[in-house]
Amino acid sequence: MSEFAVVNCSQILTLAGPARARVGPELRELAIVENGAMIVRDGRIAAVGRDLDVAGLEAIDAGGRVVLPGFVDAHTHTVFAGTRADEYELRALGATYAEIAARGGGIRSTVRKTRAASEEELLEAARRYRTWFLRGGTTTVEAKSGYGLSPEAELKMLRVIRRLDGEGSVRYVPTFLGAHECPDEHRANRAEYVRLVLETLPEAAKLAPFCDIFCEPNVFTLAEAGEILRAAQRVGMRLRLHADQFTADYGSQLAAELGAATADHLEATTESGLRMLHAAGVQPVLLPASVYALGLKHYPAARTMIELGMPVVLATDFNPGSSPTTSMPMVLSLASTHLKMNPAEAISAATINAAYSLGRGAEIGSLETGKFADFAIHDVRDYREIAYFFGRETAWKVAVGGELQALS
Repeated sequence: MSEFAVVNCSQILTLAGPARARVGPELRELAIVENGAMIVRDGRIAAVGRDLDVAGLEAIDAGGRVVLPGFVDAHTHTVFAGTRADEYELRALGATYAEIAARGGGIRSTVRKTRAASEEELLEAARRYRTWFLRGGTTTVEAKSGYGLSPEAELKMLRVIRRLDGEGSVRYVPTFLGAHECPDEHRANRAEYVRLVLETLPEAAKLAPFCDIFCEPNVFTLAEAGEILRAAQRVGMRLRLHADQFTADYGSQLAAELGAATADHLEATTESGLRMLHAAGVQPVLLPASVYALGLKHYPAARTMIELGMPVVLATDFNPGSSPTTSMPMVLSLASTHLKMNPAEAISAATINAAYSLGRGAEIGSLETGKFADFAIHDVRDYREIAYFFGRETAWKVAVGGELQALS
């Protein structure tokens, strides 16, 4: 359909507002149109309002349901081979994530499987997960490499992500995460692996606009991370960091110093570290599902971030080990119960703010005239029910660029 209307909507959450990420009280301002309609023309939003003339247009009857912008999942690891269900069972029996990693599990377990998989096998697995994202109402996914840990395997992953994006069902934004872990064959000579990552950057930059790194003392040190990230900037990549997941104000210092687009995790960050990030204009990306899935207790200080005026983002951290979920509705629920964000704040963080963290805020993240018609019709009567009735995927219909997508 080149032109159609979505009618009989109980609420349309347009998130219309300033052309930037939202902060403070703005996070609660969803610009809701009650009992309204939306017109889509040539894949973009043509109009949203209560008294639109939709005569003669094909119509999607929302049946009194709620319409949202498609969720923008700004931190995932969605290309990988195999699962780690065995490690999930071990954790249930008392083993810690660190203990499993020390036995050769964790990231390195997935690396072995991903290296052995062909590009076609990785693509087929990722297509399965793509359907899961759509069922949750997600239409844009940031997707990291990081389970190859060799130049050839990392570039293979980035090619898969680009192919997924080209298929059009979900928008994908690739991120190079060659420095996710030091692979087994280089653990005795870490400098050699850092050199390989540096040598891969020019080719990675042709496939991915962002570079990420897992910055922790026992993974990549500040010196190693700084060398890699500065080199990434020199080849034109923007920066995202896994920061302060376990160590206070470690990666956040570097993210602030380099003016990164985002600092992700931040479970251990102090208010001093948050103030550094805020002053540098770095967006915090919070991943409560990974805290939950690992059985940990310490969630990031979202309320402090909001009070400081930081443009908070929520994401799933979908990966086979520490956060095996694609469900943004589940993340919204965790944001309310554990981060003490109200449902409106959480929706802003998972749509418009996430879009701006990826440099896509002018095109996606809200339902405003001229933007892509990326939206989901959720089977609820009030938007707060998406987080309230946790454990269910609420998307009834999902469109990307005005094209309805198959949810099965």
